[in-house]
Amino acid sequence: MSNRQAEIAAALNVVPPFADDAALSAEIERRKTFIKNTLRKSGLKVLVLGISGGVDSTTAGRLAQLAVEELRAESGDSAYRFIAVRLPHNTQHDEHDAQDSLQFIRADESVTVNIADSVNGLALQVSHLEQLSHARRDFVLGNVKARIRMVAQFAIANANNGLVIGTDHAAEAVMGFFTKFGDGACDLAPLSGLVKKQVRAIAAHLGAPQHLVMKTPTADLEELRPGKPDEEAHGVTYAEIDAFLHGETVSDEAYATIVRTYDATRHKRELPLVP
Repeated sequence: MSNRQAEIAAALNVVPPFADDAALSAEIERRKTFIKNTLRKSGLKVLVLGISGGVDSTTAGRLAQLAVEELRAESGDSAYRFIAVRLPHNTQHDEHDAQDSLQFIRADESVTVNIADSVNGLALQVSHLEQLSHARRDFVLGNVKARIRMVAQFAIANANNGLVIGTDHAAEAVMGFFTKFGDGACDLAPLSGLVKKQVRAIAAHLGAPQHLVMKTPTADLEELRPGKPDEEAHGVTYAEIDAFLHGETVSDEAYATIVRTYDATRHKRELPLVP
């Protein structure tokens, strides 16, 4: 492991590879306990999470549902609950996966907020978007979608006196692969420190459908490239990112790409600058 690999892994609190099934089970229990303790300490009783149909939100959603079920059993308080939120922009091309995810999670409540009108309404009011190329405008509006989705989740959480869950994990954090103040905004991030293969392992252990566990990750924010794979945006594979974070040897090209991207996206992982 190079010094930079060790430095970055430490900064992101990367969890070492699971030694066996017992270690995997222990990690699941640790993260459920984290969710339960966070909710208890907040004095609130509701969790909210947007469900996309990808493995990250599927895993975080199931952990959240299990956590509130345990809280209800332990406290006798039926007010503890989890709200799963679908946040499509018009019609999502992989809506079937999102529905499969909801069926697996079995949330106490599921709601849908279509963000298309909000995104389009804002776009009409921002004249600066008119001067952009189609590709650049599409990219900017992709970030708007991510931020509107988080606005919706916080609105639902506020209305129910709850907390918003985020799905960021180490393999996304190292690449800065989230929208600042969009999907990067949340009250708690129970997948933090995990690499992608560990998220998949937890999902599989919890019984998630195999096609969701192994689904090609995509942010699905761009109209011109719906379903664009994360790895295409990264320039490296998740297998390479995971290996890097776990101190394994990766190609010089992958190493340089990961370090360069980590350094360039540092501002996303830090609090706002102050005097």
